[in-house]
Amino acid sequence: MYLYLHFFYLLEIQILDAKLAIALNEFFYVAKGLVVIIAIVSVLTGLMREYIPQDKLQKTLTKHDRWGSLLGALFGMLTPFCSAAVVPVTMAMASMGASLGTVMSFIISAPLCNFIVLAMIYAAFGFKITIVYFLVTFTAAVLGGFLISKSPWRNEIKRGGELEDTKAKGCSGNKPNTCGAAPSSKSRMRNAMNGALSLFKRIIPYVLLGAAISGFSAAYLPADLVEKYVGGDGFQSIVIASLIGIPLYLRIEMAIPLLNVLIAKGMGLGAALALIIGGTGASLPEIALVSAVLKRKAVIAFVGIVLTTAIIGGAIFQYVI
Repeated sequence: MYLYLHFFYLLEIQILDAKLAIALNEFFYVAKGLVVIIAIVSVLTGLMREYIPQDKLQKTLTKHDRWGSLLGALFGMLTPFCSAAVVPVTMAMASMGASLGTVMSFIISAPLCNFIVLAMIYAAFGFKITIVYFLVTFTAAVLGGFLISKSPWRNEIKRGGELEDTKAKGCSGNKPNTCGAAPSSKSRMRNAMNGALSLFKRIIPYVLLGAAISGFSAAYLPADLVEKYVGGDGFQSIVIASLIGIPLYLRIEMAIPLLNVLIAKGMGLGAALALIIGGTGASLPEIALVSAVLKRKAVIAFVGIVLTTAIIGGAIFQYVI
């Protein structure tokens, strides 16, 4: 009897060790690739923020209202802001008279199709998926802003005294020099690299956490559980994944490594991309923050646009790609 129990004890230890090895291998495999991607993108972001004046971009958006939705979406794509930094930027746009269509396109585009998101999706899913993802989300941002600018809700944006005194610190940590003599090229490059390092330090903990969750899920998450709720090619799995993302507040840095594992365990590609769009575009914290600038009907429209994009985008990835 003792030998019998001892045998199963050793067998259990070996199984646990094997699962731990799977988890660690997955962690290191995912982490090393994403760290390189984030380092490169952080440097590019630091250079962009130092050499492209953000205040001039905001003023441009207010001067060309006819193309406001397109310009707002482009501005969002070029500015990889965190949720907190979206608020002061949109408040500045609103105070300068930018239309709701311009602001709406920006707040949809900024979290969904900025180049950090695109770089990480490329690292995980390849060029074809990245291009289609960009076309879906960017089109949604432009079209969403255009439609609301032509709707009866086009004035559902706070102005003047309605704007809350909400201040949020930017994500990159680098601030442009706005007084005194113009900075030298060496000084600007130093500022750009400091900003890149600050952005890298902010993002990398979430990357490592996502890699750790990915490793744990690869080893311990039952494949049948994933397949039961968001597996297969059923349309309902796409809708469920879109809705699940809202309370989760998925950061793209954490979501990408996890989704790779969930797809390997049976999650459909459409459901995976729907989860990314719903979770990063219209999470509860995001909704609360944009409420500082948008009125109630505009907030409802914002959530509706993002969820519709998640579902339609998920269906395209599931049934067309």
